[in-house]
Amino acid sequence: MPVRLFRVDERLIHGQVTIGWGSHLRPARYLVVDDALAQSSWEQDLHRLGSPPDVEVVFLAVDKAQDALAVWVGSDDVTIVLTRDLPTMARLAHGGHLAGCEVNLGGIHAAAGRESLLPYVALGDPERAALTALATEGIRVTAQDLPGTPPVLVGDGGTS
Repeated sequence: MPVRLFRVDERLIHGQVTIGWGSHLRPARYLVVDDALAQSSWEQDLHRLGSPPDVEVVFLAVDKAQDALAVWVGSDDVTIVLTRDLPTMARLAHGGHLAGCEVNLGGIHAAAGRESLLPYVALGDPERAALTALATEGIRVTAQDLPGTPPVLVGDGGTS
């Protein structure tokens, strides 16, 4: 499947994604799924600054990304799909749009109302509800900051 990584990372496009995962997967594009960012061209330009110049960066709202996923999955070009939070990834997955896929948690950092599970993953009620929604869709969720570190299976609402 040419969509090689579905990743939740609050920072979206940054060094860990472009150098760590990008060097490993060699994507032709990053698909950033974010309703607000899809409407803000100047913020899109800021995020593009963190991407290698030869990699396409596409910004879509969740509903548009759901419509486009079949095209990306069927493409010969490797794509990395990014959301900034778990609820957005759960919305993207709703209705079987990520059937058979795995979601990677790479950067959900400590904040008020969140409990730290790993140094780079902290979950609160919205994140736990999104994990439940992903589990309902049959999606396996792992936490892995970089390709060289072992993935940690994240169960329904916490680590397992």
